[in-house]
This record gives sequence, structure tokens and C-alpha cells, in this order.
Amino acid sequence: MSETMALVTPEPKRPRLSVEAERRSRPAGSGGRAVGRTILYAVLIVAAAAMLTPFFWMVMSSLKDANSVFSVPVRWIPEIFVWENYVEIWTRSDILTWIRNTLILSVTVTALQVLTGSFAAYGFSRITFPGRNALFLLYVATIAVPWQSYMIPQFILLSNAGVANTLWSIILLQAFGAFGVFLMKQFYETVPEDLSEAARLDGLSEYGIWWRIMLPLSVPAIASLSLLTFVNTWNDYLGPLIYLRDPELWTMQLGLKNFVSSLYDTDYGVLFAGLVISVVPIAVIFLLGQRFFVEGIATSGMKG
Repeated sequence: MSETMALVTPEPKRPRLSVEAERRSRPAGSGGRAVGRTILYAVLIVAAAAMLTPFFWMVMSSLKDANSVFSVPVRWIPEIFVWENYVEIWTRSDILTWIRNTLILSVTVTALQVLTGSFAAYGFSRITFPGRNALFLLYVATIAVPWQSYMIPQFILLSNAGVANTLWSIILLQAFGAFGVFLMKQFYETVPEDLSEAARLDGLSEYGIWWRIMLPLSVPAIASLSLLTFVNTWNDYLGPLIYLRDPELWTMQLGLKNFVSSLYDTDYGVLFAGLVISVVPIAVIFLLGQRFFVEGIATSGMKG
């Protein structure tokens, strides 16, 4: 009987800690970390708002009439939404040709830079040859050389080759990039060398290792390089300005610039509608690939 009572006897309730006791039981510094985190979030929110404000103003300006775009004080929300601006930019300009040319250049240059950059990066990271480190350092150092310092001899060279005033001139200019080689090399160095050694023992050539092992493993780095290259090519203005003189070859940047006839004779509402159209593809691509972009940038800065 006593054993049965001992089994059913409830355990004594533990006394609840007071508020002051609970506060003492918390780890030291937790309150300070919470305050720091709150301040960090507030700073990030303010920074995000500051970066998104120009984009918001551009979108709202594309829905205003020409006289309301630069009104004082600034009207953030238009009184009347002029949706006709997006119709007029399609009817009054050759924007479809501009988008087509820009898309051709961006996709082609991105594919070539990923191909050439990853291939060269594999040679610098996995193949040993005399002067490898010095050659890589010299190649990467070209990033610091401004394009304006050699664009004239480059223009003469491409003109003599007969590719000036063609899309091939921009493609050849940007098909190779030292930054892409550097980014891919840093990622390849995080891949264990044991994978390459095992593939060599199985009879796979260096080309096969690069194509069948390294490329599939480097999807985050490829996504980062693709996104950066696509955005730079899409937004490029100086290169097309120098080489593309035929209106049928104009890109978005050249087309929108030539759409502005003069400071006082420009329908800025229609112009901002064209700017919004030019930004949308980049925004969509970045939103779709931001996870791979962040992962690729983070892992490319690490060494295994």
C-alpha cells in the first residue's frame, strides 16, 4: 500500500522564479545584443529605403505627365496616372529593336565570359606550370587598368579587323574578363583536390574534369558571375556609343539617350517609362538568382 501511494504521490511543485530572479538567470549581455540587433535592423531598413527611393520615384514619374515630373514640391504620387506613357514609348521609339540588341549582347557576352573565365580559372587553380602565379597576378592586375587608357588603340584594332559598327565588336571586347577568372579560381580552390585525383585515376582528362566535375559543382559561382556580367553588359553605355553607329544596332542605353532630343523638348514621363522597362529585366533576374549570387560571392572568398 505504501509503495502504491509512493507511486501516485505528485511531485512537489517547484517555486516559480520572480521577475528579478528570471532577469538574473538570463545570460549576461543578452539585453545588449537585443538592442544592438534592433539598431542594426533599423539602420538596414533606413539604408534599404534610401536605395529604393530613387527607383520608386522613377516608377511614379513614368506615370506622370511631362509637366508634373519635376514639379516643386515633389509629388511622389501622381494625381492622375498616365498609363499612356508606356504605350507611347513603344509607338514613338524603336524600343523593341533596342531590347533585342541589348538582350543578344548581354546573353552572348555572359555565356562567353562564363565559358572562358571558368576554363582559364581551372588552369590556374588545378594545373601546375612554370610562372603560373606570376601570370595569374599579371592577368588579374589588368582589372586596375582603366579602359579609357587603351580604348583608342582597341578601336583602331577592331576597325582594321572590320568588326566596327557591328555587334561583334562589343562581343569581342567583353568575351574575356579577368574578374571572372579571379572569381571562378577562388571558388575552384574550395573544391577538394581529391575529386580531381580520383577522376584522373578513372581515366578522365583535364577537359573532362573541368566539364563534368568542376562546372556542376560551381553553380553558385557561375550564377554570381553570370548576374554581374549580364548587368554590366545590359547597362553598358560607353562601349556601344563608340562602336555602334547604326540606329538598327543601338542598345537600350543608346536608344534612350537619343530619344532625348533636347532639355526642353523631352516628354520625361515617356522617357521614364522607357527607363522602367530597361530596369525590369535586371530586377527580375536578380530576384530570381539572388540566393545563388550571395552564396557564390561568400564561397568564392574562402579557400579550402
